[in-house]
Amino acid sequence: MIIVDTGFWVALSNDRDEYHQRAIFTFSEIHEPLITTWPVMTETCHLLLKRRGIQAQLSFIKSYQQGAFLVFDLERKHRNQITELMQRYADLPMDLADASLVILAESLEDGRIFSTDKRDFHAYRWKNTHPFTNLFLLAGQNL
Repeated sequence: MIIVDTGFWVALSNDRDEYHQRAIFTFSEIHEPLITTWPVMTETCHLLLKRRGIQAQLSFIKSYQQGAFLVFDLERKHRNQITELMQRYADLPMDLADASLVILAESLEDGRIFSTDKRDFHAYRWKNTHPFTNLFLLAGQNL
């Protein structure tokens, strides 16, 4: 499974986004399931509504409804970890959506991600030592 961050979803849905064409190409070439978190979905819906309107937001939600990706549920046991992560990366700072993706990577034991974020997912570590591999930015080097 490949983890997906907000920036990828927004780029995929917004033809005015600088990463839109790359996101379309990347999405068409994927041959394994995508997974995200509820905080990322919330952030994505907010940005799509603000930048592109209700139809863009509904289109994203319909893609979820149709099974285009999975959503990881944060659990009660993750509460302390969220706080610890946000404190550890306070200098960036880390938001809830990013903390949820670090927890997801730890749960999957895999840090492959699609993100337009060049800084944060380069700095974050899952299980304190493992770097993320941003497949989206790596794919862009070959386009």
